Amino acid sequence: MGNVLVVAEHLNGALGDVTFEMLAHAKGLAQALGGEVHAALLGGNDEMTRQLGAASTVYSVPVGAEFDPETHAAALAAVVEKSRPQVTLVASTSMGMDLAGACASRVGLPLVAYCTSIVYSSGTLRATSQLYGGKMLATSDLGMGPCVAMMLPGYANADSGRTAGLPAVQAMAAPGTAGKIRFKRLVMPPAGDVDITTKDILVAIGRGIGKKEDIETAQELADALGAAVAASRPVIDAGWLPKARQVGKSGLKVKPKVYLALGISGAPEHIEGMKASSTIIAVNTDKNAPIFDVAHYGIVGDLFEICEALMEKL
Repeated sequence: MGNVLVVAEHLNGALGDVTFEMLAHAKGLAQALGGEVHAALLGGNDEMTRQLGAASTVYSVPVGAEFDPETHAAALAAVVEKSRPQVTLVASTSMGMDLAGACASRVGLPLVAYCTSIVYSSGTLRATSQLYGGKMLATSDLGMGPCVAMMLPGYANADSGRTAGLPAVQAMAAPGTAGKIRFKRLVMPPAGDVDITTKDILVAIGRGIGKKEDIETAQELADALGAAVAASRPVIDAGWLPKARQVGKSGLKVKPKVYLALGISGAPEHIEGMKASSTIIAVNTDKNAPIFDVAHYGIVGDLFEICEALMEKL
């Protein structure tokens, strides 16, 4: 009998979508292992516990609402040592990266990162990991475990993990010794000239746009569609558009009716921010670009030629 422990991730008093994605994935994995789904809630509250109905048991540790990597990693290690799960699922996010490695090291377990899935078959746990921005998949044979796996956001249905209920709560004491890190404040990105989270249509550009001057092509198409221009991180890092236009893990999450991705390869960090769009249309010269894995419609071609053809039609 092997249980699956999901580490609930939360920020500003709300559970992240990736928490429910991991719960959804954990249900099938726990069934295959003949166990149950449990959750670790570090510094959460009663409302969050009620949202974790997909788990039969929630291990709650009062370590403070704000994330502190040292204290939270110590608390998670204590939960793992107490609950002895076969698999511990941690989100592959900035917070999860701080937690997973430190916890695995403390309890002496193997860690596999960048997972899109982990399955149990014929007595063996196997994890599939996405490498090099999704251009390569690697399979890790984990035996019977136990192990820690970092799950990439966007590869499970969050709604399947949203189950209201009253799971059993195992209250645990906070770690006795505080670490050296102290939380001071959370700095949110400044508001921009356009709120891309409110737009029904977004024309998003990536590295494939080439140079700053060519953003005008995307802007003309956006104007014709009544849309706004958004971007992936490389465009923002280059200083071609303001931070408020960035879509992704380190930017904004958007859910437009139409998301037109031009020259975006589809790194997991970007997909996390736009996967909930109603219709995703991707244009890329690379037929193996990961963006095509989540797109509803895909065009393998030059974005400038496609934009010109769309403008003629419009």
